[in-house]
Amino acid sequence: MTQKVLFSEMIMKINLKQYGLYLLRWQLSTPILAIVLIWLGSTSKLFATVVANVIGGLFFFWIDRFIFTSPALQAHWEIQDTVLCCDCGVSARGYRLVKTKNYDKTRAIPKFRCEVCSEKKTQQLRQMGVLV
Repeated sequence: MTQKVLFSEMIMKINLKQYGLYLLRWQLSTPILAIVLIWLGSTSKLFATVVANVIGGLFFFWIDRFIFTSPALQAHWEIQDTVLCCDCGVSARGYRLVKTKNYDKTRAIPKFRCEVCSEKKTQQLRQMGVLV
């Protein structure tokens, strides 16, 4: 039971935009590395695999670095399964925007909102110029 809760909390803190791009990048690496393996097919399998992995590392390091450090991908939401909405007091799944390019509440006391109130707050933030 404890493991399920911890896993659930971990999943809720994932930046889905970054995770999606990482999974796409992972899929793109397969055909690129396969080309290297085909190209080096006449050499030993171990050598071809090592060379393919080195080329992949040299190439994909920069893509991964962009995915995990780009401010454009930093909109980070925190989601909790059951909270009291700080606006209406309803007990529901709670959402809070933690960080975007021009908004940072990483050190603030967390204020979670139900879905309806979160959408209203998101609209207010957009009107104030926050990039959500």
